[in-house]
Amino acid sequence: MAGGQHHILVVDDDDQVRRMLRRCFEDEGYRVSEATDQTGVEAALATGLDLITLDLNLGGTDGLSIARTVRQNWDLPIIMITGKGDMIDRIVGLEIGADDYIAKPFHLREVLARVRSVLRRAGSTAQPAAPAPAKAQIGFDGFVLDLSRRELRGPDGQDVRITSGEFDLLALFAQHPHRVLSRDQIMDMLKGHDWAPNDRSIDNQIARLRKLIEADSQQPRLLKTVRGAGYSFTPKELSA
Repeated sequence: MAGGQHHILVVDDDDQVRRMLRRCFEDEGYRVSEATDQTGVEAALATGLDLITLDLNLGGTDGLSIARTVRQNWDLPIIMITGKGDMIDRIVGLEIGADDYIAKPFHLREVLARVRSVLRRAGSTAQPAAPAPAKAQIGFDGFVLDLSRRELRGPDGQDVRITSGEFDLLALFAQHPHRVLSRDQIMDMLKGHDWAPNDRSIDNQIARLRKLIEADSQQPRLLKTVRGAGYSFTPKELSA
C-alpha cells in the first residue's frame, strides 16, 4: 500500500468532498478520519495524525483559525484545500504554516501527489510541538512549581515530596494546561520512543500526583481523566 499506516484527517463541511477524498486516500492505503469544525479536529488530534487537509471555508468556522491553533501546538503537516480564490487567504495560510495549498476544483491525482510529497518531507509520524522554553516558576491553585530548582511547594509554603518522574510529568502538564494529552503523547514527550506499549508508569505517576495535589484524589479536579482520550490539567488559576 502506498500510504502505509499514515493517518490523514480531512476537514471540510462539504459531505461530497469528504467522501471523495476519503475514498481516494483509502484506495491508496491511507487511514482516514473526517471533521467539519474545530471540535472535530481536536478530537481527531487526540488519536494521532500524520497530515491534515483543511478547507479554509467551513461555514461558521474559520479554517485559518484552526490552522493557527494546530500549528501552535503540533508539528503536523497541513495542506489547505479551498474554493477561495483570494490570493490574500493563500498568503495568510502559508504564513501561518500550511505546507501546501490546493484550490478547488482540483484533480485527485494532484492531491495525492502533494500529500505524498508533504508526508515525505515531514517524516513518518508527527509529534506534539516541543514546549516553549520553561519558565522559572509556574503557580497553580496555591502550588508553586519551581522548574529550575525542581521543587514543588504547597499552598502552605512547605516543600512537597515528589519524585523526579512525578515532577517531570507535572511540569509537562503545567506547560500544556487545559489541553487533552493522550497516554501515548505523554510517553513520547517524556521518553521519546524509548518506551514499551505495556509501560504503565504514567498511569501510576498520575495516581500518585493526584494524591499530592488534589483535595480528593478519588474525585480529581486538577488532573482529570478524559474518557477515551487521555488526561487534562485544568487549574482554576495559573501564573508564571
